[in-house]
Formats: sequence, C-alpha cells, structure tokens
Amino acid sequence: MSEMERRDRRVQRIVAVTYLGFPVLLLGIVAWVGLNGPTAAWAGAVVPLGMLAAGVVLRGRHRFHPRWWAAIGGLFGGLAGLIGSLYPLVIGVWWPAILALPFLILGLLAGLLLARRANHTLLVPYSEELADSAYELVFRLRGAPAGLVLLGADSVTIQGHPMPRTPDQSRTYPLSALTGTFEVDLSGAERLKFPIALTVVGTAGPALILQAAGEDWVLPTNEAPILLQLLDRRRTR
Repeated sequence: MSEMERRDRRVQRIVAVTYLGFPVLLLGIVAWVGLNGPTAAWAGAVVPLGMLAAGVVLRGRHRFHPRWWAAIGGLFGGLAGLIGSLYPLVIGVWWPAILALPFLILGLLAGLLLARRANHTLLVPYSEELADSAYELVFRLRGAPAGLVLLGADSVTIQGHPMPRTPDQSRTYPLSALTGTFEVDLSGAERLKFPIALTVVGTAGPALILQAAGEDWVLPTNEAPILLQLLDRRRTR
C-alpha cells in the first residue's frame, strides 16, 4: 500500500465520522427517548435517518471535494446538537433544552474541526502522489475566514466566499494561464488588495504570489509551500 493510499484511508475515516457520526449520535438519542417514552416518540427517527441517508449519498459525491466537508460537518453537527438537546422534552427531561444553544454551537464547531482535521491530514506533508490524485485541494486564506484557494486538476480558483453568488466573489484560472508562482513571507503590515471582493486582515506568515492573466495575487496561507509545490506539479504533469 502506497503512502497516498494510507493517507486517503485516514482522511476518509475522518470524513465518515463527519458525514455519518452525527446522524448516528442523534439516532441514538431518539432511540433512548423512544425506549423511555410513548411509541409516537419513534417518529423523531425520521430526521436522523434522513440525515444518515443524505450523509451516505453525499459522502460518495464529496469524496474528492474537501470544500464541502466543512459545510456538511457544520450543518450535521449543529442539527445533532440542537435536536439532540430538545428532543428529550418529549419524555419530560427538560434540562438539556436549557443548553440548546451551547449544544448547537458545540456541534457546529465539532463538525468544522473534524472537516479541518481531514483537510490537514490530506495536505500535510506534501506528496507528489497527492498532486497526481483526483482530489480538489482546499487552502484557507489566513486572515480571511471565508477566503479559499481551490486547486483542481487543471484550474485554480480564489474565492472570497465559500458559496460565491456573484462573479466578483471568485476568480478561476486554468493552470496553463499561470505565468508565475512565488513563495514570500509577510510581515503583517502589508495592505493586500485583490481583484475580487475579498478582505484579508494582515497577519505575519508565509504567502504565495500567483500571477495569471495579467493579475497579481498575494495569497496568505500557512500551507503556502505545499500549495506552491502542488501548483508546480499539476502544471507540469
């Protein structure tokens, strides 16, 4: 088994927990309520079973698209936290409902952290096999919580929003259009400007200069060295 195959297995185990673990947890809570309450309480199983079915389908579709992992993880985690804290009211257990908001936030954060862990496991350390894989790779921009760089098989996309709704929120270039890529270190005092609607808070650390179609980008990301190597590898393969 190659290193990439082992890494893929580790990543997909985390993704499985993200997509399937929260529905199973919620189903367990509904089952506990059903066993201790009226038969009608089992009707609540429709929600976690629906989430579980959706998780199975979406996990297959999103296998090579890490940009979706955080969205599904946050959604499923938040729903599990909220519904799981409110459903015991059916049998008169009221105290979890008081913590509904904290459980919602906790579930949301757990889903986001699992997705981030899966993406980090995928990217680090750099591997040429990763560059040759079918994965669409995601790099988060430091200082811009919603900013992303998506590296596909033959294109690179910079987004100012996870789900761009207007043309000024993202820009895509074929890899063949790139004319220069360089790694730099930022002091944090720079005022970065972008051709799209994207605001970045200046922070010290590594960054990637990307030149394409007459436009220059300074992309602050902690994985700049890995992004540079992956870009160069995919451009020349």
